[in-house]
Amino acid sequence: MVKVREDQPLKADGRVDIPAWIAHLQQDVVLHDPQVLHEACTLAERLALDAEANGEVWRDNAITFRTGLEMADILGELKLDQPTLVAAVLYRAVRKGLISCEAVEKRFGKEVASLIDGVLKMAAISQLQAPDHGLSQHNQQENLRKMLVTMIDDVRVALIKIAERTCILRQVRNDSRDKCLRVAREVFDIYAPLAHRLGVGHVKWELEDLSFRYLHEDDYKAIAKQLAEKRLDRDRYINDVVSTLKSQLEAQGIMRYDLAGRAKHIYSIWRKMKRKRINFSQVHDVRAVRILVPEITDCYTVLGIVHSRWHHVPNEFDDYIANPKKNGYQSLHTAVIGPENKVLEIQIRTFAMHEEAELGVCAHWRYKGTDVDTKSRGYEEKIAWLRQVLEWQEEVGELSNISEGLNSDIAPDRIYVFTPDGHVIDLPRVATPIDFAYRVHTEIGHLCRGAKVDGRIVPLTYRLKTGQQVEILTATKGGPSRDWLNPNLGYVKTSRARTKIQAWFKQQAREQNLEEGKGLLEREFRRLDLDNLDRNKLAQAVNYAIADDMYAAIGAGDLRVGQVLSQAQHLFGDTEDQDQLDRLLTRPRKTGGKEAPDSVTVLGVGNLKTQMANCCHPVPGDQIVGFITHGRGVTIHRGDCPNILQLRSEEPNRIVAVEWGSRQIVQYTVDIEILAWDRSNLLRDVTGVLSGEKINVLAVNTRTDKNHNMATLNITLEVASLEVLERLFSRIQQLPNVTDIKRLRQGGERRMDEHNRGSA
Repeated sequence: MVKVREDQPLKADGRVDIPAWIAHLQQDVVLHDPQVLHEACTLAERLALDAEANGEVWRDNAITFRTGLEMADILGELKLDQPTLVAAVLYRAVRKGLISCEAVEKRFGKEVASLIDGVLKMAAISQLQAPDHGLSQHNQQENLRKMLVTMIDDVRVALIKIAERTCILRQVRNDSRDKCLRVAREVFDIYAPLAHRLGVGHVKWELEDLSFRYLHEDDYKAIAKQLAEKRLDRDRYINDVVSTLKSQLEAQGIMRYDLAGRAKHIYSIWRKMKRKRINFSQVHDVRAVRILVPEITDCYTVLGIVHSRWHHVPNEFDDYIANPKKNGYQSLHTAVIGPENKVLEIQIRTFAMHEEAELGVCAHWRYKGTDVDTKSRGYEEKIAWLRQVLEWQEEVGELSNISEGLNSDIAPDRIYVFTPDGHVIDLPRVATPIDFAYRVHTEIGHLCRGAKVDGRIVPLTYRLKTGQQVEILTATKGGPSRDWLNPNLGYVKTSRARTKIQAWFKQQAREQNLEEGKGLLEREFRRLDLDNLDRNKLAQAVNYAIADDMYAAIGAGDLRVGQVLSQAQHLFGDTEDQDQLDRLLTRPRKTGGKEAPDSVTVLGVGNLKTQMANCCHPVPGDQIVGFITHGRGVTIHRGDCPNILQLRSEEPNRIVAVEWGSRQIVQYTVDIEILAWDRSNLLRDVTGVLSGEKINVLAVNTRTDKNHNMATLNITLEVASLEVLERLFSRIQQLPNVTDIKRLRQGGERRMDEHNRGSA
């Protein structure tokens, strides 16, 4: 049944007796300065009464003031600290504009104001959601839940909001039917699942039952009626069972215990009936008992008592103490044929286990969490972080003592942004406005020409963030730009958008794709100073029959210019022509004498046969140790492999020192020339790109033609391949005022031994 709040102590004039209320609250939570909470209560009450006196009746103001106290009662049961309770008392007044966050901060401190501000942001986001009665409603609500979680940096913010929604849902029965349904739907879709995942079980159950009462009124009343009809029989039955168990427990010497009937909540009963397609009479765990004892050994003693007294139902026993759930949940669950041959469910756990399951220390959000998909790793990590803060608070008593734990450094793997009409769109956290456009609709992506984020125009390479509202500026006709497919420019980050863009170009005429692709490739060849390359041979190297097919694939976006350059480097690098080698940034291939990057050297022994151990699979970069086998050479193990640690103690004389073979990195010296309209900071921007690409610069020479306002930058640098050079050219070409960039026919080859360089 739904929990009914306790009445607050009142004075003779009908006003709340604040000192008595605070004294009652202190039974659940320790207040380091009760006077501060008293001051907050007095202020909230005065603001509500002043508003009512001034005709600002936005509900019964006295009741709304008492809502703040009711929120504090809920949070007190969760052992929250004093700043949280103060924030709860004042939140409704701030939300209705009776006092500002700045005034709260000045009077009660930054921590309280920050908590209220966080709850206000959660409220603002939930209000932005647009009504959507189609098939996408489930996804919309799940995205909204995840968005809210990603924006919470203090677990207390979420708990205050959950407490506030609980109070509002208790009161909403006096409002219109439409408002009841709207509030119930919001709570059921967003805040009950959030409470479920945070593990505050008794709050979650109340939210589900209250919401269910409005959303499925007929079903609620039918189940409530059947429960009421059977309540006397059920209470009598449970009392008999409890009496029997008490005598049995005390006979076994267990004197400290808590034994009570466990209420099955109405929504839980309805869900079970729907899931198993059964009627009310077949819901066996309506009759249930929960037994709490001090120690784990007592749990098994009680289990033995239960099973010796009543025959247990086959396949209905679960030992979550010996085999806890993945979330850490622990308890013994069993079902027995109790008195009168009726099925009786019994749960047995320690007091500590029960505290964890009820008040949120145990990660209850996975337990029975089949209703909502939470596959997103970042979302789960953030929830786990929020729950960890609850656990810390339970251990140290006050969150203020662990303030450094209240700032999350978890980077979620998804972001959640709004469309202009308030729908929530989920995207990878590296997404850009173009990714957003294609996520909304393919045609919007094709026609995208610009974007606004929170009303401000941003570049199409802008990285979106959770909570932003994105508007796409479109043209009346046209299509995507081929530059969007260039990964070096950062326009598109998602495979969905890239695939849509490629499909658009595929639909265009082959001749157009061929012409565009040929132009792109030949332009790069000219910029990189490459000539006399057999185009048909190059096409076959990238799995196309002739050059025209290769050009068409480049034009359609199926093939990147960088892939072609990489193949060209390998295909035409097998020559003794030094000029050709210089232009292809390669060197003659040699056989023999070259040590593979994953080869192993046995120190002090020479070239012995080696093999990688199957138990630990070492890879280059791992710390490694060798073990001399009988007839199979030296087996290479990771340094922390359990087998090698045991062998080291048993046969130390067969352990040998080994190391990975050194490898050479080949860097090629290249001269490039950049032409640009002269401007300030031009050189700084160019060197910034070089630094971002980790390019080593050997020389820079700049000169400016004042007559034509043109600047020429000649730079000597080192790169490892044509693909790296092509990427660098693309990045520099995007800089403002740059008109042309090309490679000069000079340069040679420079080798650097990585091993020697590392030891220098």
